[in-house]
Amino acid sequence: MTTAPPPTTAPALALGAVAGKGRPGSSRIACPLPDGGLLDVGSLATAQRGPHPDLLAAPDLTRLLDAGAPAWREVVQWLRGWREDHERAAAYRLPDEGLVPVLPFAVADYVDFYACEQHARNAGLIFRPDAEDPLTPNWRRMPVGYHGRSGTVRVTGTPVARPSGQRGPEDFGPCAKLDFEAELGFVLGGPVPGPVGIDDAADHVLGVVLLNDWSARDIQFFESRPLGPHLGKSFATSISAWVTPLDELSAARVPLPAHDPAPLPYLTPGEPALGLDIDLAVHVNGELVASPPARDLYWSPEQMVAHLTSGGAGLRAGDLLGSGTVSGPERSGFGSMLELSWNGRDPVVLAGGASRTWLEDGDEVVMTATAPARDGGRVALGEVRGRIRGA
Repeated sequence: MTTAPPPTTAPALALGAVAGKGRPGSSRIACPLPDGGLLDVGSLATAQRGPHPDLLAAPDLTRLLDAGAPAWREVVQWLRGWREDHERAAAYRLPDEGLVPVLPFAVADYVDFYACEQHARNAGLIFRPDAEDPLTPNWRRMPVGYHGRSGTVRVTGTPVARPSGQRGPEDFGPCAKLDFEAELGFVLGGPVPGPVGIDDAADHVLGVVLLNDWSARDIQFFESRPLGPHLGKSFATSISAWVTPLDELSAARVPLPAHDPAPLPYLTPGEPALGLDIDLAVHVNGELVASPPARDLYWSPEQMVAHLTSGGAGLRAGDLLGSGTVSGPERSGFGSMLELSWNGRDPVVLAGGASRTWLEDGDEVVMTATAPARDGGRVALGEVRGRIRGA
């Protein structure tokens, strides 16, 4: 494996929040500039009579998410012009030093899906090697997921403490099989009290973050008999600081893999369902270990929204959906250590001859991604990083 070169792709238009170091209460909404600087969105909107200055002068994106899709689209269209006018934007540029990202929105509910067929297939082969079909009977019929813990969603750069839990009968202690999961996160808004139809679902997805759903595999394996993940997942989920609007990713929308059987009507849109052609990269201690392709996700974000709400659940501003681990057909595209090491059987070799089957204390995991730009070329989505601390 080789160390990835420094990124040269310009950052995508995105929204997030930053604060002075040691002053999280003084946060403000910001937007990354093409040269790597940051635009003070709230001050700009107030001074230049931009759209919805009351929403953009808030400390984070929660109020904007509550306002719904028409407000988001006005703001994104307006910001495009300012990002391209470097001279006028300079007056509203934030200092290059002394700022740190904060959680870009208050997370309401968090649901993690299992939307990648290759990951589901790999997990089936690992844990049910003798099964006739590694996929469970329901997997191709609905976006399978579980309800996560919103209170432990953390912004990039936040250290991740190794959790403790029951690893087996009469065995409580620090997790020995700590893992990452490379995912996309979909940030929702436009609150509604009941089901959302598949053709209306896109109006509730502001955009995309990168998401690392840290996993304590030994704790997860013991507790998930027969129910789903609980303490093995609830200790930490990391997201990038920047939300890239879905409108900015229009060039990245691609047809989903063929569905067989055809989804039920509530999961079938009037136009063909579209996924996202986003290329992820996962680095452990600076070493590129995987390049998962999100274009291989089987279910679209709109299908996830429609399924989530089909039983009567509503949406709140700041709901977060995880795609589930993104994995490609080759080992180089597997999005977790579970798959890369095949549950500990095949060590992953790092620089200098070091190897890992699971993450160790002090390891830093960094995930980045790029996508096709609206005007050609590619743009970079915000990274998500986290370093492991001892239990």
